[in-house]
Amino acid sequence: MRQHTFALAALAFLLIAPSAFAHAIGGTDAAFVAATKGADPFPFLYLGAKHMVTGYDHLLFLVGVIFFLYRLKDVLLYVTLFSVGHSTTLLLGVIFDFGVSSHLVDLVIGLSVSYKAFENLGGFRKIGFELDNRIAVGGFGLVHGLGLATKLQALGLNPDGLIPNLIAFNVGVEIGQLIALSLILIVMTFWRTTRSFGRYAMAANALLFLAGIVLAGEQLAGYFLAGDA
Repeated sequence: MRQHTFALAALAFLLIAPSAFAHAIGGTDAAFVAATKGADPFPFLYLGAKHMVTGYDHLLFLVGVIFFLYRLKDVLLYVTLFSVGHSTTLLLGVIFDFGVSSHLVDLVIGLSVSYKAFENLGGFRKIGFELDNRIAVGGFGLVHGLGLATKLQALGLNPDGLIPNLIAFNVGVEIGQLIALSLILIVMTFWRTTRSFGRYAMAANALLFLAGIVLAGEQLAGYFLAGDA
């Protein structure tokens, strides 16, 4: 019983953590980034790792991606596709100043969580829609990276040292993702050894689906309240 409670509590934390964690770069971190002139890779490395470890929406999506992946090579494949996607748009989005609405990007990120949960629930099979998961995960990786880029753009990065700082931030994101993914895998592997996994796996994905809808709804409201429409 204690084992079941521990696994479910760990998953529940990911599901109910405050949505303010999503893409959060604020306070002293934001002030540091805005004031930085020249290459200063190590602080940006730390900020990238911190951002991913506390990135609520990223973590929820990763939970959905690996939920029913039992082989390590499959986990590595999908996480690599996701990483390539978000690294690409993170770098290009800032360098070329894409200028898209952060609210709209984060809305799609929220829907990506719901999409993966719905797929895990077998929803797409029931309606006769089949999309290669590799394409879906890689595509949503592009969106998640663009979400990272919009937050960095809003800080007014100094062009002096921009490229090395961006690369350091991206490397930090990958380190943070590795740390977060390792913890998630430990919890998921432990949970799968218990009877409760079979009982509550579908319920957990239903909660993931709802969490994604809530995130998307918050961003849609923010889009109109901010006057971006």
